Amino acid sequence: MLDIYPAIDLKEGKAVRLFKGDMRSATIYGEALDFAKTFEDMGAKYLHIVDLDGAFAGSPQNLATIEKIVSATTLKVQVGGGIRNEECIKLYTQMRVNRVILGSLATQNWDFTKTMATLYPIAVGIDARNGKVATQGWIQEDGIDSHTLAQKFAQSKVQAIICTDIERDGALSGINITFTEQMAKTSGIYTIASGGFASQEELHTLNQNAFISGVIVGKAFYEKKIDLKALLKSYPQK
Repeated sequence: MLDIYPAIDLKEGKAVRLFKGDMRSATIYGEALDFAKTFEDMGAKYLHIVDLDGAFAGSPQNLATIEKIVSATTLKVQVGGGIRNEECIKLYTQMRVNRVILGSLATQNWDFTKTMATLYPIAVGIDARNGKVATQGWIQEDGIDSHTLAQKFAQSKVQAIICTDIERDGALSGINITFTEQMAKTSGIYTIASGGFASQEELHTLNQNAFISGVIVGKAFYEKKIDLKALLKSYPQK
């Protein structure tokens, strides 16, 4: 069964959504904690949080808000954005975050990332624009092929790969299923699709794919394009 991860992108403590990763395009929807509680009430078991301020600053910027969400809900929370060292990883795990997402750090130092994955619950975020990995809040492209990076973590202790097609993120244009499936095959790791999820029909297609294990749902919920409560009921979460 497909795992559904409602998403909260944090900017100054608020839940926002961007269009293709552009901070200037941020739409503010409201208090992050309120949305986390709403997701839980709808039947969600998981929550995907990105500290957008942290991604651009290079260090966590919304710790208080994230700690409130973890403390006030029973959701299994995974967090990314600005996590650049073991100190930050340890901080989040002590906060009882279930999975820590490494993006820029994983791109720049995969050996360190694999070591961290033997000590902490680590996911690797691979965010790609035209097949090339983008880091530092998606403003920098390092010229690394996304599949090459995914292969680096094959047979590692990394718990999950979260792959995002940046050109589809926040655009409601549909998940890039081919890209996601290729990343899953390359890494052999539990893979979560991200970027552009748009409809109930798409969820059915993803659920039928043997290689894709989860999907991140963001703008489609906030813009009321889907009935998330009904989807969670149709795809009960374990």
